[in-house]
Parts: sequence; C-alpha cells; structure tokens
Amino acid sequence: MRELGKLLIVCGVALAVVGGFLLASGKLPFRLGHLPGDISYKGSNSTFYFPVVTCIVLSVILSIVIWLVNYFRR
Repeated sequence: MRELGKLLIVCGVALAVVGGFLLASGKLPFRLGHLPGDISYKGSNSTFYFPVVTCIVLSVILSIVIWLVNYFRR
C-alpha cells in the first residue's frame, strides 16, 4: 500500500504541473501545437494538420521527466 500511496502522490504532482503549464501556456512566446516545422496542408475541401515538431518536443520533455523520476527513485 505504501508504494501505491507514493504513486498517487507522484501522479497528483504531475497533474498539477501539467495544469499549471496549461494555465500559463497563453503567456508563452510560442503556442504548443503551432510550432515551426509542424505540417499543415489546406486543400480546397479539406485540411490536414500534423504537429511533427510538437510531438518531438513533447517526447523529449516526457523522456527527461521519466528519466528524472527514475533517477530520484534509486
């Protein structure tokens, strides 16, 4: 049960950090999801949007966070 308690605390802190980031995202100099390098195609009847650079940035950030969590768990 002790490990479950630690996991719930870590998940709660992570949710609070993500929530704080989303609240502050309107004041950032860039908009996540509309970074340079994201693919956007507008046809006559359709629109295709794929946020390539946004996916890479989020992947790097999540990798660092997971690495830090594993580093401090030791």
